[in-house]
Amino acid sequence: MKMTNVDIAIIGGGMVGLTLAAALADSDLRIAIIEGKEPEPELNALPDLRVSALSRASENILKNIGAWEGILARRSSPYQKMSVWEQDSFGAIDFDAMDMGQPNLGCIVENRVIQLSLFERIKQQHNVTLFCPDICASMMFGETEAWLTLDSGNAITAKLVVGADGANSWVRNQLSIPLTHWDYGHSALVANIRTTEPHDGVARQIFTPDGPLAFLPLSDPHLCSIVWSQSPEQADQRCTMSDEDFNKSLTAAFDTRLGLCSVEGDRAAFPLKMRYARDFVVERVALVGDAAHTIHPLAGQGVNLGLLDATTLAQELVRLHDEGKDIGEKANLRAFERWRKAEAAQMITAMQGFRDIFSGDNPAKKLFRGIGLVAAATLPGIKTQFIKRALGLSGDLPELAKKLGPRS
Repeated sequence: MKMTNVDIAIIGGGMVGLTLAAALADSDLRIAIIEGKEPEPELNALPDLRVSALSRASENILKNIGAWEGILARRSSPYQKMSVWEQDSFGAIDFDAMDMGQPNLGCIVENRVIQLSLFERIKQQHNVTLFCPDICASMMFGETEAWLTLDSGNAITAKLVVGADGANSWVRNQLSIPLTHWDYGHSALVANIRTTEPHDGVARQIFTPDGPLAFLPLSDPHLCSIVWSQSPEQADQRCTMSDEDFNKSLTAAFDTRLGLCSVEGDRAAFPLKMRYARDFVVERVALVGDAAHTIHPLAGQGVNLGLLDATTLAQELVRLHDEGKDIGEKANLRAFERWRKAEAAQMITAMQGFRDIFSGDNPAKKLFRGIGLVAAATLPGIKTQFIKRALGLSGDLPELAKKLGPRS
């Protein structure tokens, strides 16, 4: 059995865990990352089903930690405009990056591309030990450190354990941290869709009676990644129906906005749940990303919240370390917890509000929604605030989310 002593043990080598490690590259904190599986390095001709809409704040983070070049070298799709409307209604709103003096409104990137670029980055770091493929078997705590044993028989001691291990977090479950959660009563159906008309770099979202349907533009001008929220029964049915029937159903739901739609490759559905951990921090442990919170994909903000968690925690850990304080003590991590809980709660509330407003076919509610969308599109200031928030240019941001410039 080999014993490794580190300052921080990150459980989970996904996008958020790796971002945390990369954000600490310039520190002398020793880091261990425990991850069960390294992503496949070879990309398929057809993009993966799991993609993220990266905000400007996330782009800044990935540039500042030196991972953006790896993304550009693989595959990414910036979009310049966004169009939102409701089916059978006059309500609509459009956003244009040019109006904001921005080069784009964000970037659609496959999750695996982000993960591969981050892996590439952390493998160059002097202060990271990677345990992969490996998983945690047990976790115990002393007064000043945590002890982890891994499936491989290796053991790790750390001043702080970070749970970056996703929505069904092993770390969170081991500690029985209570969870506020509810089922959105929806599943997200995802697929790659070829359209007869080009998407022109526009992200589109329509609110249908079934639920919101987003078409996210990919690098191929006729290919989009869709996220279609609907009841679990509908999602299961649409995953198993013939391609021909699915294409008809999708083309109609999307108001034939990009001509005929045809699915390419697999379809998959994921249940949508809101989760919010009561504690983001306990003695010797911090939770980040989906381990701490999951939200409705309505505005595609899940991964962006997670990357902000990671960089905020990194910033706080460097500060504590520089001040000679214990980085694993709960009292010292309260500033991080307050900062990120407030941001996550705000986003969860906003998503729930959106969802409530846009659900239901009641004519009065539909009229109210239409008036609201038109008002948001025409009243000064509202649109700007909305897009600033979506770009991640407002709110309480850690330093790495601001424009600093790429790390060499």
